Amino acid sequence: MARKEKSTKEPGRLKQMWQVFQMTRRYDNRAVAYIVGGFALPIIVGVLVSLFFSDGNVFTMVLWILAGVLAGVLVALIILGRRAERAAYSQIEGQPGAVGAVLRSSLKRSWRGSEMPIAVNGKTQDAIYRAVGRGGVVLISEGPKSRTLRMIEEERRRVARVLPNVPVTTITVGPDEDSIPLHKIPRRLAKIKPTLTKAEVLAISNRLQSLENPMPIPKGVDPMKVRAQRAR
Repeated sequence: MARKEKSTKEPGRLKQMWQVFQMTRRYDNRAVAYIVGGFALPIIVGVLVSLFFSDGNVFTMVLWILAGVLAGVLVALIILGRRAERAAYSQIEGQPGAVGAVLRSSLKRSWRGSEMPIAVNGKTQDAIYRAVGRGGVVLISEGPKSRTLRMIEEERRRVARVLPNVPVTTITVGPDEDSIPLHKIPRRLAKIKPTLTKAEVLAISNRLQSLENPMPIPKGVDPMKVRAQRAR
């Protein structure tokens, strides 16, 4: 049993970081240059500051250089995290459910969203996702505009009927030139001007969820296998 537990033990933090770095470097050619630059720049600044402002005090010089090294490590880790996230999203971009993966993993606390779409076209696998935050309701379409425009307009009108005083923003993620890439979804949401309180966000989110289809798509189901509902 002890041997089994050892074999299934998760890799340490350093090993995980190395694996993330390797994955990032594989899919992002410029990642290494950014990381090295982010690490070296604070050290250079620390060395220069120690030379000009330490008045020959060795202890002060060492402190400035150490501060530069620590700052360099921090900046390098931040850059690695962002480039790794971008590389990971580049692998799933264009696949059904990619927007849901972003909403599940990258939304800030001020936003509430679900990895499951609120509308799906079973033939094309195009989908509409929804996020609710202090900026109002955001509808995100996944797929070409030519196929998702009608879907997102129907959802926008539906929200406007239920919540006429709540701002509704639409975002397109797809192959069109004016669409935004996956990794920019959180940044785009952050740019929306806050107009609601936290209590209003919670109330609006609960209200919209209560109006959803009583038989939603089960969590974890592949959107590619979802069938379109038959017209009654």
